[in-house]
Amino acid sequence: MFNEMSIQAIIEKYREVVVQLATPYSTGTGFFLSKYNLIVTNEHVIRNNKSVVVDGEKFEKQLVQIVYVDPLYDLAFLMAPKNHGMPKVDLSMDTDYSVGDGVLAAGHPFGLKFTATQGILSNLSHFQKNVKYFQHDAALNPGNSGGPLVDFSGRVIGVNTFIIRDGNNIGFSLPIDVLHKTLNDFCLQSEKGVRCNACANIVFESRVEEGYCPECGTKISMISDLDDYEALGINKSVEELIIDLGYNIDLCRKGPSNWQIKHGSADINISYYEKTGLIVGDAYLCKLPKKDIKPLYTYLLQQNYHLKGLTFSVKGQRIILSLLIYDQYFDKRTAKRYLQELFDSADRFDNLLIEEFGALARLDYN
Repeated sequence: MFNEMSIQAIIEKYREVVVQLATPYSTGTGFFLSKYNLIVTNEHVIRNNKSVVVDGEKFEKQLVQIVYVDPLYDLAFLMAPKNHGMPKVDLSMDTDYSVGDGVLAAGHPFGLKFTATQGILSNLSHFQKNVKYFQHDAALNPGNSGGPLVDFSGRVIGVNTFIIRDGNNIGFSLPIDVLHKTLNDFCLQSEKGVRCNACANIVFESRVEEGYCPECGTKISMISDLDDYEALGINKSVEELIIDLGYNIDLCRKGPSNWQIKHGSADINISYYEKTGLIVGDAYLCKLPKKDIKPLYTYLLQQNYHLKGLTFSVKGQRIILSLLIYDQYFDKRTAKRYLQELFDSADRFDNLLIEEFGALARLDYN
């Protein structure tokens, strides 16, 4: 039996192996297993994609390939990022957990940075579509999917998978024994694979027979058969602008109609809200100083009078420089000029506000 670790020690350990995932359709969480050199997540997080953007404490944001999808158990495996330096965490080998045992759930809810919540196991045998799950009350939110459920010895005991909508901290995690078996079965072959929904066998790309499972004959979609993502409408126009400005669009995508760009010392979020027809660019700059704020406020108001197309605002302690474009007036040449102005101004103002007004350096909010 492993010795219990302090909660803080567990959190700090998992901060380095729990990664943030983003596709054109969604965001979620994954965690690295050094024994297998894979990232584990949920299938529904990466569904209909060949690759995923991963970001973590120990490596630069990058695109990695999906190597296994499992719609039956809602599991997926990704290739490890290059030059990552992520440490080892252990998978539990125990099967004797009890209701009331303490657990931690780690992840990136709502696309935020690393979050850990604490709770207890509430039910060890909740069945959903004939699959057994652990039920627990460690808070889970959208974006936590695919993250690890960890015991107080610091070992992974499950994969956080779903919640009860409108429930009060009712979360469900795939038990560790299913993950163990799936990892072992998948790693028998050194190629991409998909679990067949009908017969539950893993089908590897070298064995699929013209799009059909070789064991039961069911139609099956392999990872290599998926179409590459292509944006449409205004989203396509926004992506073309980002590419024209010199950024890798695959690394910028952060869920549907949302992009994140690092420019100098500023982070810029670009979002398209189809219902309102607004394209919004928000550059998150530095924080308000702790004292002598009036000169800075005065300066921001003066800049709002002089700036064309850009507006300063303050949300909490954050200083934000924003650009608004209505889709009905969208013109690619004009929009490109305004976006470039937002990028350049964000970096310039971020440095100026720190150096001349004592603003505090920005933390990672997103």
